[in-house]
Amino acid sequence: MSEATVSRVLNGKRGVSEATREAVLTALDVLGYERPTRLRGDRARLVGLVLPELQNPIFPAFAEVVGGALAQQGFTSVLCTRTVGGVSESDYVDLLLSQHVSGMVFAGGMYAQGDASHEHYERILERRLPTVLVNASVGHLSFPQVSCDDVAAAEMAAGHLRALGHERIGMVMGPSDHMPSRRKLDTFAAYAQAHGLEFGEESVEHAMFSLEGGHAAAARLVRRGFTGLICASDLLALGAIRAARRAGLAVPRDISVIGYDDSALMNCVDPPLTTVRQPIDAMGRAAVDLLIAQIDAATVQGDELLFEPELVVRASTAPATRKPVAA
Repeated sequence: MSEATVSRVLNGKRGVSEATREAVLTALDVLGYERPTRLRGDRARLVGLVLPELQNPIFPAFAEVVGGALAQQGFTSVLCTRTVGGVSESDYVDLLLSQHVSGMVFAGGMYAQGDASHEHYERILERRLPTVLVNASVGHLSFPQVSCDDVAAAEMAAGHLRALGHERIGMVMGPSDHMPSRRKLDTFAAYAQAHGLEFGEESVEHAMFSLEGGHAAAARLVRRGFTGLICASDLLALGAIRAARRAGLAVPRDISVIGYDDSALMNCVDPPLTTVRQPIDAMGRAAVDLLIAQIDAATVQGDELLFEPELVVRASTAPATRKPVAA
């Protein structure tokens, strides 16, 4: 096959049979080259949106924002959610690459876990496929990122509990290799040292991001006598409230709990949850803007855009009244 024939196919010129055209395009796929956008057909208007789950209300909310913003740009989002023992994030990446999507947006993915495999992200980088990550990733992945400021979030939560007179504050964080949790943890450690608050290994419990994980982790902190708990998600916070009640304590009379996300219905739970709100609308639109800029071949740096969170004070926090118990 001559260079002139390949050139005609790549430039959409006439004079090439359909069989030859398909052979050239197949060769591009086999060799790992990206098809030129005009040769991808309708599939070029697809964007993979890869999420860890839909049980946490923050992820459907994010999907709605991103899907709407993509539709305004003429793209259709393909929603991919991981399942336990089922389709993995790596499997979804292979599937999306085979469909020649125009780009991918990841939220809550394996990129945020230091001990996880990142080989599928390397495949995306090799293909130079436009991609955006939402919230902190491990350092070696050079994709553009959109993140809520974990430092500001941890300082807001700690400052709120300290202002209420809490001296023993515990943290219910995600897995120990989870980068956003590490950021929050490091920030709180520095805050505690600067303000004379107690902080040590017994002040932190790690858990999977679920109601059950929050319950188990918080139960250990409750037994150690912490009067305030800062949680890395609203689901973890709801688990913490349940753990406090199972221990015969009232929230917020005996123990205060702060969540993170401000996902749907957190103002309707009992008690309404004090939480740190992620600006999901602004973050979702920014992620789409960064993705479209890459698709349009604009130069996009692999930097991290930080968005300011907001402390939303409701009824799960109150002045400390329970006398702290030594660990």
